[in-house]
Amino acid sequence: MNKLLCLIAVFVFTVTFSAVAQDFGWPRQVTKDGATLVYYQPQIDSWDNYRTLKGRMAFSLTPSNGRQQAGIASFTAGTEVNKDTRTAYFNALNLTDIRFPSLDEKEVPAMTTLFKELMPTNPQPIAVDRLLADLNGKNTDVKAAAVKNDPPQIFYSTRPAILLLMQGEPVLSPIAKTGLQFVVNTNWDLFYEKSKKEYYLMADKGWYLSKDIKGPYTLTRILPKDMSKLPTGENFDEVKKMVPPPATTQPEQVFFSDGPAEMILFNGTPVYTRIPGTELLYGANTDNDFFVDNSTKQYYVLLSGRWFSAANTSGPWEYAGDKLPEDFKKIPSNSPKSRVLASVPGTIEASDAVMLAQIPTTVSVNKQEAAAKVSVHYDGTPQFKPIETTKLEYAVNTQEKVIKDGDLYYLCFQGIWFMSTRPTGPWETANSVPQEIYSIPPSSPVYNVTYVTQVETSSTTVESSYTAGYLGMFIFGAALGATIAYGTGWWYPPYFYWGPGMMYPWYHPWPMTYGAGAIYNPWTGGFAVGRSVYGPYAAAGSAAWYNPATGRYGRAASVQGWYGGRTVAHSYNPWTGAYGATAQGHNAYSQWGTSVAAKNGHAIQTGHVTTANGTIAGYRTRSGQSGTVVHGNNGTVIRGNNGNVYAGHDGNVYRKNANGNWTQFNNGSWQHVNTPDKNISGATRNNNISGATRNISGETMHGLDQSHFNRQRGNMQTQRFQNWQRSGGGFNRGGGGFQRGGGRFRR
Repeated sequence: MNKLLCLIAVFVFTVTFSAVAQDFGWPRQVTKDGATLVYYQPQIDSWDNYRTLKGRMAFSLTPSNGRQQAGIASFTAGTEVNKDTRTAYFNALNLTDIRFPSLDEKEVPAMTTLFKELMPTNPQPIAVDRLLADLNGKNTDVKAAAVKNDPPQIFYSTRPAILLLMQGEPVLSPIAKTGLQFVVNTNWDLFYEKSKKEYYLMADKGWYLSKDIKGPYTLTRILPKDMSKLPTGENFDEVKKMVPPPATTQPEQVFFSDGPAEMILFNGTPVYTRIPGTELLYGANTDNDFFVDNSTKQYYVLLSGRWFSAANTSGPWEYAGDKLPEDFKKIPSNSPKSRVLASVPGTIEASDAVMLAQIPTTVSVNKQEAAAKVSVHYDGTPQFKPIETTKLEYAVNTQEKVIKDGDLYYLCFQGIWFMSTRPTGPWETANSVPQEIYSIPPSSPVYNVTYVTQVETSSTTVESSYTAGYLGMFIFGAALGATIAYGTGWWYPPYFYWGPGMMYPWYHPWPMTYGAGAIYNPWTGGFAVGRSVYGPYAAAGSAAWYNPATGRYGRAASVQGWYGGRTVAHSYNPWTGAYGATAQGHNAYSQWGTSVAAKNGHAIQTGHVTTANGTIAGYRTRSGQSGTVVHGNNGTVIRGNNGNVYAGHDGNVYRKNANGNWTQFNNGSWQHVNTPDKNISGATRNNNISGATRNISGETMHGLDQSHFNRQRGNMQTQRFQNWQRSGGGFNRGGGGFQRGGGRFRR
């Protein structure tokens, strides 16, 4: 078994950086036949269903033989989002209104025509972080899940320790030509020696012995002789490297749980660091997000996106997400613990995380080719159980999500729906699925399929979409301020089945909420899990299986896919059954190949080449539109001039100067404006003012200040993400990085 720390990728971004089709910055300029258009970053009013944008953009337009004029273009546009690069693309841009507030009405038609000629019609890339910042507080409709927030068993230790987790009763697999059995359903390598009735646990630095699977475990240098007879090859290569046991003088404490559990582990006596401007202290020598409120001496820990509190480190712990101290909102954005802000109700970071979780990933699916790649394996005859509160049933003895509706069967496989008249197929790509599927409750282990939708777009294609819930990340707590969590919080008992005459059961677990230290990574928009304390397999959930008919089994990130024809890599999502090749995982659609599923927002044909005029990046979206962004002297260009130009709600164009003052464009020049506290009369009209000073209403000023704040924040977040990409996409949780497991298993 591979003893390296595995990573379960939950929400997924390919960790690569290129110039292809990304947001180079704002404003952008187009020059043609001596005329110049400079258009500034759009100000977003709404993003309906995260598919249709409505907004405004300020621009300046200079005819070939005329003077510069400022205007505002209102628009709607469809969007396609590439979550790998956190880039959205405007397509089907519809200009609903074009205004030149200080231009003579006779000149407006000609200038409007010129603007439309110069404004690019190809998809325009813009960083998702800019959109999220501009939408702060505007997109309030969320699909909240009825997750459970019961605390898991929480262990606490200040000395080296590991957490041994087991789902249900032990599932033992015999090892040929030995007296050993292997415990399949644990997160560490655990063996049972039948003659002596002893358990041998392999940890990172040594072996431990116990008469009882629940412990206590003691360090041992003596192993059964049959350990030297373990088969050579894929299953036990890492174990054989630890035979005989290495010398170790620092034993680890072994904590055991056969239910939901987590570990708080300090590296020695706790060391706390104060967060400036608050009464909060955080644990500096632990990988956990662990805090103390100095004013109440209450402890807080963040586990799988949920807050729990206790008066003592030994517990009892209770859910605290609905009563966090206000100081948590005051954690600075540059704090080493700033990542927890995404889990603090009412923060901008939480709002960003919730919006990002609702942005769909969409592909256009070739129905015939997709159906040809699908098969479902059952352990024995297909068996189904009712889904409470519905008339539906779900298959229990397969890794796949198969749902029975009357005489029809629906399969959700890697983000695409299929249907059949038989549970075993043959399968055809579904044009749609019954609406009742979307009423499946979180108490069902197949709840995540309610986040996958599908509609027919032609006789040969369907459009499939999913949001973060399909990958095991759910929105909850909308009443107090929505946040995101990993897992539903429900405990789904594993499936066991003893066939006729069988000494060992078939075994399938379901995804777990706890047991892997899941933490939110704001740059991927999802949860990453894995720490050495949780073992090489962590809470891989449905990555584990055992087939006694063949004696084959597998677990976690290193399981070989048994569906046929797909590349196996190093990360695994237990909610979807998908594998990935990067440190943060991959998209659920990525293993289909572009001939089957053309991913939206992705460049189907991409490339970049450096010329004397700069770097040219070409791209083509799912809708077939293509475009070119040129970083140089011609075409659509990113300029380094003042980008602080805005479209005011009053129909005028404003600019914020370096000294922080606002000016308004009027009759070819920028004029200072009176702020509301200097405006003697709210009824004073600008056209009655002499000189170069204009009045501005309080409402307009507030809107401009908010737009400026949002833009600055969007710029900062975009830059941070690009820096994260350039660094390789790693994610340090404060005590060590993630590593990926290796090895493969075949079923």
